[in-house]
Formats: sequence, structure tokens, C-alpha cells
Amino acid sequence: MFQTEWMEAAGHTQRPKILAVLHQERSSTGRVGQLLLEAGFVLDIRRPPLGDPLPDTLENHAGAVIFGGPMSANDPEEYIRRETDWLSVPLAEEKPFLGICLGAQMLSNHLGGKVSPHPDGLVEIGWYPLQPTEAGRTLMDWPSMVYHFHREGFELPKSATLLATGNTYANQAFRYGKNAWGVQFHAELTRAMMQRWVVRGSERFSLCGAQQGRDHLEGRMIHDAVLKAWLQRFLGIVFGAPVAA
Repeated sequence: MFQTEWMEAAGHTQRPKILAVLHQERSSTGRVGQLLLEAGFVLDIRRPPLGDPLPDTLENHAGAVIFGGPMSANDPEEYIRRETDWLSVPLAEEKPFLGICLGAQMLSNHLGGKVSPHPDGLVEIGWYPLQPTEAGRTLMDWPSMVYHFHREGFELPKSATLLATGNTYANQAFRYGKNAWGVQFHAELTRAMMQRWVVRGSERFSLCGAQQGRDHLEGRMIHDAVLKAWLQRFLGIVFGAPVAA
């Protein structure tokens, strides 16, 4: 069953909900969830691979986030198709939506873009440079290095605005319409999450372009403070609520 995480002070009325879509039993909303809770939201957590339904409307939600996972946006499983089709709900209702990695790839697929591996077989697993576009720089400041864990990338959908680009996978962040956003990289990882990913995903370090686990953790010490500060500001832009530093 899906769950709702509350951080209610005594005497407060019910807070606005953010739908958080996860893809494994032990997946976490990480720092995204922490920051949204601190900003006054409630997390309505659903796991479609485990049978949780997605709402027919976001009338009772302030927005939605679809997180990443080890599966592909092109996989034939029913829940993948169901999630991708479900994106018509936030788009039609113009509710804030954020897709992270797999979630961004689903958004691209939904909007007619393709999701595919790099033509040279390269992956992004570790820390890689990020360059904002002119539209991205106008929106906000961006980190120069971001954390990745993916083997596929997405096309920029028609009518979408590219916000950030990279050397290996050109499309790193985009905005579609007023309230839909997709990012290829992971700013949500806590240190504990990164350690789990490094241990459980170690077999992927042999892939072309991947970094070794020690580089993931050492890079965190260098780059994570800037990435966290960016995430705080970005969530405030997406969901229209101040996210405390």
C-alpha cells in the first residue's frame, strides 16, 4: 500500500500534498523529500511496480515527482506504460511536475521524444560537468558538476526548452510548458543513498565512461554542497514554495 509522510505540528491543518512516485520497495525520496517536508508539504508516496495506483487527478495535490530506478523508460512492463501515459494528468491540469532521471525520460517519451543509449555505448555513472544554456542561466545559477547513474538519455521534446547540457549526453535538464520539468542527474542523493548505490551498482563501474566507486564518494565531498544549494532553489522554482536553506 502507498504511504503518506507527515510532518505536522500540533494544531496545524492538513498541508498540501506532493505525489512522490518511486520504483523499488526500498527506494527513498532522499533530499527532495526532506526539503519538501521542511517547506511544509506532505509526501504521498506511491510505488507502481508494487501495485500502487496513481490518482486520476491531482486536484488534491500541489504537484508530483517521478523519481529514477534501474529500469528503462522503454521497458514493456505495464506500470512503465501506465506511468508514462499518466503524465497527461499533471500536463492537462498544469500542476507542477518534476521528473528525475527515469521520470525525465518518461516525460520525454510521453511528449514524443526518444529514450536511447549513447551511440558510442557511453554511460554517465559518477560526477560529470554540467553547462547551463542561456535559458538555464536566465532561470538560475547551476552547479558545474552533477551526479549521474544512467545508461540511457532522452531527446529534447518538441516545444521544450533546454536548460542544461553535458558533454556525453547533451540533454540534461528541460522545461515543458509552465510547470513540467525534467532533469537527467541526481541531486536528491543523501550520503547514505550514494553509499548504497555504489555498493549495489558496482557491476556497472566496468561500463564505458563509468567512474569507480571511490570517485563517487570523493566527488561528493567536493561537489555536493553546491548541488544541494542548487536543489533547494530549484525546488522552490518548481513547486512555488520557499525551500529553507
